Amino acid sequence: MFERFTERAINVVSESQNLAKQMKCSEVTPEHLLLALVHEAKGVSLKLFRMYGIDYDNLQKIVEKYVIKTSKNIENIPFSYLFKDILKHTLDLANKSGNTNILFEHLFLSVITDKNSNIHSILSNYNFDFYNARDILNKLVQRKIRRLEHPELEEDDSNKSSFESVYEGEALAGVLENAVSKLSAAGYEILGTEQIMASILENVDSDLVKIINKHGLNAENFENKLSEQSSRKAEYEDKKIIFTPNAFLMMNSALQTAKELGSSVITPEHVVLSILQTKKGLAYEVINSLRIDKEKLAEDIFKPIEKQMPETLTIMRLAKEEARRIGRNVVGTEMFLLGIIAEGTSVAFEVLNNLEITMKDARLVVENLVGYGNEYFDKEIVFTTRAKKVLEKAWLFAKQANKQKIEAVDLLLAIINEPNSLAMKALDQLGVDAVEVRHGIQAIRGSLK
Repeated sequence: MFERFTERAINVVSESQNLAKQMKCSEVTPEHLLLALVHEAKGVSLKLFRMYGIDYDNLQKIVEKYVIKTSKNIENIPFSYLFKDILKHTLDLANKSGNTNILFEHLFLSVITDKNSNIHSILSNYNFDFYNARDILNKLVQRKIRRLEHPELEEDDSNKSSFESVYEGEALAGVLENAVSKLSAAGYEILGTEQIMASILENVDSDLVKIINKHGLNAENFENKLSEQSSRKAEYEDKKIIFTPNAFLMMNSALQTAKELGSSVITPEHVVLSILQTKKGLAYEVINSLRIDKEKLAEDIFKPIEKQMPETLTIMRLAKEEARRIGRNVVGTEMFLLGIIAEGTSVAFEVLNNLEITMKDARLVVENLVGYGNEYFDKEIVFTTRAKKVLEKAWLFAKQANKQKIEAVDLLLAIINEPNSLAMKALDQLGVDAVEVRHGIQAIRGSLK
């Protein structure tokens, strides 16, 4: 039975036994369980107890009046039959709510619905509203097995970030300067993907260009194929802006790619990957006409980035794996949280670990928040609007600290700065708030100085 308990639920049962031993009781009773629940309460459960003024020290004095003590020291104190009844009822509640695991909240619900022990009398001293508490706890434990849409997908995506402020002093500055000179030489006034790609290819000593050359693409054959194009129609789509529409689309994609790969700057690698991803513009048409294996090219460009093992890149990969695990092709902020925990080595992980957040419990909370999707799908993994906003904030935090890479701690800071995100809802249910996380980060940073 206990293999189905979350760590928090196991801790409550274990604490009940400890309390019975400390009080020198002959058996573990429901009253010990109630006291253990208050001791281990976090998040919504803690708020419920505080709502009615129930604190551990005061409750302990009341519980001691109801338990039977013995003069003997019993090493392995048995569970009373009433305690066992509550555990059985807890199992029934978990099954009815559709959960394969038994949560802290299931234990809480079972305790406050028990009519055979002294629990009702004890809590009545605090004017505890049993009906209100049951309603709140029932909503927490009801697993929504199927949910068609991710909650964060419903948000407005109108506040998109712009890439226009990231060029000065960045790795891409030289490429863009060269691209602009090519633009003038060609007699054009609007920068397109072809000038940007041609400028990248001219840097023959770069590792990126050496990778591209191996796939049969170089500055010479790119220019030759480009000269065969009779017009720039593929660049415009009936719009006139400083960048061609497809160059604008590609550069915004490059910024998003940089963030997802854990970089606080846009590099030529991000640009080429985005050209291959957006599949638009003259640069892509030239690459396509040369019959280059575009998937293999993208894979070879990605390998050196992956070898650097930036924390955020690892977290993004793990976040996507967590989404797939529950049949989702959508990564929201809650998956970022799981990715940080799964990565397991960063300062951000250490902060969450110190706050006693485990992967097992975090997964259960996230599953209850987003439900399960289709078990099989071929769709590309996408990010919610809120997830993109969190990445944007993490990117800004990294830049403000003059970092070349986005670290996991930047991502965690960004999460706690999005109070309405699913990640923060998950943290709240795990009994942690933004203040605790921020203090935890400051404490670890202070110890590292």
